[in-house]
Amino acid sequence: MYPTISHLLFDLFGINIPLPIQTFGFWVALAFLAASYIITKELKRKEKEGHLSATTIKEIIGKPLSIAEIASSLVTGFFIGFKFIEAIFHYADLVANPQDFILSTRGNFIGGILIAGISIYLKWSDNQKTKLATPKEIEKTIHPFQLVGNMTMIAAVSGIIGAKIFHNLENWSTFIADPIGQLISFSGLTFYGGLIAGAISVIWYAKKYKINTLQLIDAAAPGLMLAYGVGRIGCQLSGDGDWGIDNLAPKPEWMSFLPDWMWSFTFPHNVINAGIPIDGCVGSFCYELANPVWPTAFYEVVMGLVIFSFLWAIRKKIRVPGILFCIYLALNGVERFFIEKIRINTEYDILGGITQAEIISSCLVLIGLVGSIFLVRNFKKV
Repeated sequence: MYPTISHLLFDLFGINIPLPIQTFGFWVALAFLAASYIITKELKRKEKEGHLSATTIKEIIGKPLSIAEIASSLVTGFFIGFKFIEAIFHYADLVANPQDFILSTRGNFIGGILIAGISIYLKWSDNQKTKLATPKEIEKTIHPFQLVGNMTMIAAVSGIIGAKIFHNLENWSTFIADPIGQLISFSGLTFYGGLIAGAISVIWYAKKYKINTLQLIDAAAPGLMLAYGVGRIGCQLSGDGDWGIDNLAPKPEWMSFLPDWMWSFTFPHNVINAGIPIDGCVGSFCYELANPVWPTAFYEVVMGLVIFSFLWAIRKKIRVPGILFCIYLALNGVERFFIEKIRINTEYDILGGITQAEIISSCLVLIGLVGSIFLVRNFKKV
C-alpha cells in the first residue's frame, strides 16, 4: 500500500522525495479535476446545440475595497503565512503527520503577519487598477461552463461535509467514542453523503444563473461516475479501510493470469494501520490484515470506468432531458448494492441486516426508474 505519494514514487521510481501528500487525498483531488473537465465539455456542447444558453447579470465595477474584502485577505493571508513559514522550518514534522500539523495551533506568527500584509497590499493594488471615481453598473454575460470552477468548489466543500455527516451517522458508536477526532479526521467519508449534499448545493447555485436543472444534471452524470472510479483508485492504493469481507477461497483457475491481489489481499502497510503488525517493519505504517479480503475498491474502479464509458457513449443519443442522470442513478445504485454484499460496512438490524449504502443505493435505483418513466411521459405530452 501507499499511504502517501512519497511511498508510491519510491516504489515506482526508487526515489525518496518526502512529500506531505496523502495518496487518498491526491486521488480525490484528481477525481474532482476529472469531473470538472468532463462537465465543462458537456456544458459547452449543450450550449452549442442550443440546450443551454448564457445569462446576463448586472455587476457594479470600480468600487473601492470593502471591509469584508480587506478582512478576507487579512485572515487568508495570515493563515497561509502562519502555517507555510512554520512548515518551511519544520518540514519533517509536516511530512510525518500532515493532518496533525495543519489542524494544530502551531505556526509562525511573524510569517502570518508578513503574508497577511502582502495579501492586503496585492488586493489593494489590484483594486486601484479598476477603481473609478464613480462606480458604474454593467451587464456581464455568463456562460454555464464558466461556472464549473465555482460549482466544483461548492461541491467539494458541501460534499465533504455531507460525506462526513453520513459516515458518522453510519458509524455512530465510533463517533460517540471520539467525536472531535472523527469530525476533524481527513478519513471517514461516505460517497452518498457527498453526492446528496454536493448535488443540492450545486443545483441551488446553478438556479441563480438560470441554468436548466435537467440539462445540468445530464451534463454532470458521466463526470460524476468518472470521479467515483478515480476516487476509488485512492482507496485501493492507500488501503483506507474500503475493502471487503474475508476471502479465504482459492483464486479460480480462470483468473490465474491475473495478480493475486485482484482476488484477495491483506493490504500491507495500509494507511489506517488496521490488522496485525508486519514482522520486521519499522515506521508509521506497519500493519496488514490478518486474513485476505475482497479488494472491493478495485472492483469499483473497474465498474466505475465501465459505467462512465457507457454513459459517455450514449449521451448524445438521448433526447429526453434528465434521462441520462436517471440512468446514472440506477446504474450507480445497482453497482453499489451488489458490491455491498462483499464489502465491510455497518449493518442495520432491519430486513435481516442491511447497510446504509444498500438502503440509499436501492432508493437511487428506484428514483432512476420512476424518474425515467415520469420524464418520458411528460416529454411526450410536450
